[in-house]
Amino acid sequence: MSRGENRQILLQRRPEGALREDDFALAASPMPEIRTGQFLLRNACFSLDAGFRKWMNAGADDNYLSAMALGAPVQSIVLGHVTESRHADFPVGSLVLARASWEEYSALDGSDFAQKLEHDGSFPLHEFVAALGPTGMTAYFGLLDVGRPRAGDTVLVSAAGGAVGSVVGQIAKILGCRTVGITSSPEKCRWLTDELGYDAAINHRDPAGLATAMRETMPEGFDVYFDNVGGAMLDEAAQHMKLGARVVLCGAIADYDRNDRESGMFHMWQFIVKRATAAGFMFSDYVERYPEAVRDLSQWLRDGRLKSVVDVRRGIAQTPKAFCDMLSGATRGKCIVEL
Repeated sequence: MSRGENRQILLQRRPEGALREDDFALAASPMPEIRTGQFLLRNACFSLDAGFRKWMNAGADDNYLSAMALGAPVQSIVLGHVTESRHADFPVGSLVLARASWEEYSALDGSDFAQKLEHDGSFPLHEFVAALGPTGMTAYFGLLDVGRPRAGDTVLVSAAGGAVGSVVGQIAKILGCRTVGITSSPEKCRWLTDELGYDAAINHRDPAGLATAMRETMPEGFDVYFDNVGGAMLDEAAQHMKLGARVVLCGAIADYDRNDRESGMFHMWQFIVKRATAAGFMFSDYVERYPEAVRDLSQWLRDGRLKSVVDVRRGIAQTPKAFCDMLSGATRGKCIVEL
């Protein structure tokens, strides 16, 4: 008896420069069969995370993941329910957040970042890939553990209108900091200040230039820079650090379309004379502390101090467009695909 089909989004070709929808293809494969020690996950949501763009490039193997294979389903963080199981730790009915692929069903063994979750209905299911999932965890641990903000600090956030940035700025405000967000249009600047509570916002495309905007909004510089962009923006920010500044290296959107090399830094001397530090991290480093983050993030959501901004697309076929829209800045907050 046929088990039916499993629709998938494949990486059809290596992107050349900016990602295009036709770099992907919708295909169908036989439904996976599970072996002993595996479980079958029926995926409910895809978490669209900009960092995965980097691993679509040839030779993108690094200390974290390998380059995605051509003709294979695109790697992703997914949320789903277990429908079949031969794994004692993941019984049928379990809600699981895992690193899998853009596909309707995934056969997993639990070894690659698979977390069993509890959902009591207090929040929409998609929040477990948004404010209560990878996005919220990245913002929470990156800001608190790497940035170490103190009340009264000035916190600068790049890609402030994106998934992580929109949460970082709000957490910084909760902690009593002054927040400045960098985004890509006057409309997004107004949205950051009017809706998300940023104290000031910078349009990095303004003809006056980024350096001028940074001097005007932060005349004394910043204490913490939460960097999601890298490249020339990070290099410019280095010239506006206060003594003892902390730079949180979270993402490098400026380099994801580059297949040859990553951007360099010209102002490293500033880290010496300002006694500043810069450190990278991955949200998966903090798995054992997820309950702490969920507790705080949930409370902030309940009392209205944290707004979860989501852009939900529906249907697996919408995934390539949604991912391209996110990378181009056409979305706000967290972009999610619901199946």
